[in-house]
Amino acid sequence: MIGLLVVFFPLALLAFMLFMERVEAPLRTDAVEGQVEDFLDHARPAEVDTLVRFGIRRAVEALRNRRRLSRRVPVESKPKGS
Repeated sequence: MIGLLVVFFPLALLAFMLFMERVEAPLRTDAVEGQVEDFLDHARPAEVDTLVRFGIRRAVEALRNRRRLSRRVPVESKPKGS
């Protein structure tokens, strides 16, 4: 029984380390810095409020949702003279 533990524990530890490497990889990218700059350039007051309350991840998500929605819904132009 202890022999199996000696064999399988290092393999389980190695598998866990490989899993954590995949989890950490997106966290180490510098893409967040570009997203923050883009967010600060184009954010509305409600999105800035979301940033203060919930953090950058949810605020950038709100900005993306607004942009995605604005692409789907065409903006009607107002007639001149009204």
